[in-house]
Amino acid sequence: MKALNFPKSHRLLRPGDYGKVFDDVQLKVPHRNFLILATPNNLGHARVGLIFAKKNLKLSVQRNRIKRQVRETFRHQLELPGMDVIVLGRQGLADLDNQTISKYLNGLWQRLEKKYHQLPPSQPAEPSSAGEGTG
Repeated sequence: MKALNFPKSHRLLRPGDYGKVFDDVQLKVPHRNFLILATPNNLGHARVGLIFAKKNLKLSVQRNRIKRQVRETFRHQLELPGMDVIVLGRQGLADLDNQTISKYLNGLWQRLEKKYHQLPPSQPAEPSSAGEGTG
């Protein structure tokens, strides 16, 4: 059985990583409480980034609880193909219990995987040009 860890290689860490997804959204999975945006990558595994605004979740304890739930459900998605994923929170999340959140997220991960397999075959993603300057 594969270890269910969450190494840095499975996270979107830099603003450029988030920018690539926002600039080239190829998959959207909407939900009343979440929005998942994704784009394929060449890494062979999925990476996730989280965005939960104070506007929607006032208290840090609420934001941290939801983020923990997202990370936990993401770790268990062993079949997700290579893609960069951003999970955005919407209003109403603070009112949900952990079991409901997990149920919603597991359904969203399945929908995301299904949509990924429906994408038309395309050119591989361009390698990152970070660090290449003209100066």
